[in-house]
Amino acid sequence: MDIWQNLIAGFATAATPINLMWAFVGCAVGTAIGVLPGLGPAVTVAMLLPITAQVEPTASMIFFAGIYYGAMYGGSTTSILLNTPGETGTMVTALEGFKMAKSGRAGAALATSAIGSFVAGTIATVLVTLFAPIVADYAVLLGPPEYALLMLLAFTTVSAVLGGSKLRGLTALFIGLAIGLVGLDQITGQARYVGSVPELLDGIEVVLVAVGLFAVGECLYTAMYEGRFKPDANRMTRAHMTRAEWRRSWPAWLRGTALGFPFGTIPAGGTEIPTFLSYGVERKLSKHKDEFGTVGAIEGVAGPEAANNAAVTATLVPLLTLGIPTSVTAAILLSALQNYGINAGPQLFQTSSALVWALIASLYIGNVMLLVLNLPLVGLWVKLLKIPRAPLYAGILIFATVGVYGMRQSAFDLYLMLGFGLVGVVMRRFDFPTAPVIVGMILGPLAEAQMRNALSIGEGSWLVFVQRPMSATLLALVVAVLVGPPLWRALQRRR
Repeated sequence: MDIWQNLIAGFATAATPINLMWAFVGCAVGTAIGVLPGLGPAVTVAMLLPITAQVEPTASMIFFAGIYYGAMYGGSTTSILLNTPGETGTMVTALEGFKMAKSGRAGAALATSAIGSFVAGTIATVLVTLFAPIVADYAVLLGPPEYALLMLLAFTTVSAVLGGSKLRGLTALFIGLAIGLVGLDQITGQARYVGSVPELLDGIEVVLVAVGLFAVGECLYTAMYEGRFKPDANRMTRAHMTRAEWRRSWPAWLRGTALGFPFGTIPAGGTEIPTFLSYGVERKLSKHKDEFGTVGAIEGVAGPEAANNAAVTATLVPLLTLGIPTSVTAAILLSALQNYGINAGPQLFQTSSALVWALIASLYIGNVMLLVLNLPLVGLWVKLLKIPRAPLYAGILIFATVGVYGMRQSAFDLYLMLGFGLVGVVMRRFDFPTAPVIVGMILGPLAEAQMRNALSIGEGSWLVFVQRPMSATLLALVVAVLVGPPLWRALQRRR
């Protein structure tokens, strides 16, 4: 019963006028960001992180969460109408959604996308409500050796999955780990890697790096390497589904939710894998196989969209209970919590119970808001695509500069931001992922502290990591992630 009492208290907090306002603004901004190609929730949240200095923690986390899952809703609009995914998770939606739009069924595609996202998001939020406290209770039993290896597992899986190439992913991760070491040692107070620059003694702000790599890097890369965006819009029909389309959609929504939620909860998750899997499942199970790839099958939109939103909601489970981000945006949300001095992990449900349950309650409220926003206002979101890229990205650079300078009123931070922006351009140019940099920078110092504590427990012996059953299991998983795929490919070649 504690869960439901806490959830009711969370609704009482989330339903206050100020928090409802932040939830609505977050959902609206997130939907708009999802509609605009090239801009994602990670860039947006990174750019808006400086507001944490002015806004109360619960309100800002509700705002950021609204941006996160609002972008997943909005990304489907351009995928269907313009064949231009606003988010990587909506790439699969474009396969059938755009063909439905070309055949005059854009309204049905947009409706099944919005309603499927609502159904999947609501079911996934119920699962977060039920299982996140249980995971937190068990996570309390973990000690420093287990946490150190859990973070090592997160390093290896996130860098491999987000990087595509394991070498590129690990390289980006080590860059993040190196940045995280700059400043004063947490335990000894010794200055590390600061040279003769006094501004580096306090370390490098995660917000600064995130804004530089994502917002500034995106703007510079677009200006240097990408041409002008020319939309090829289809005429939008009324947002309406026939009875037959309802019958075909609801099983796909449920299957997509069942596929998406587990992938969101694991460090190797993300939205790309479950959406592709969902599309494959729907194509195999559909009784209308002839519509796939021709006039567009509604199941090919309904399933992937449900999987996408279920996976996004599920990222809150490892983020809140273990302090481990399983996506780029989740990593930036973790840095937002740290800006308030709040450490995500198993103790979060005890130390910041009001914030956690208000955030979970806001997901229910936000899903309803997004359904209301997406069904009648699709035409408005499409008009955002007519904004020329030059003033759009100029505005982003202005907001980024003002936000970063406002954190510490330091001109040195602006030089650092521009430097990281150039690093972001180079990484994108040579296909190096930027997400592992943020993951390494946030989790690196925490992993170092846990490793030192574990060695203290083991009196300096590294055997402490294999003497405990859970830590030995996690170490075996790390080895399997690193060695398993190459061995499997070698066996396949030999066969």
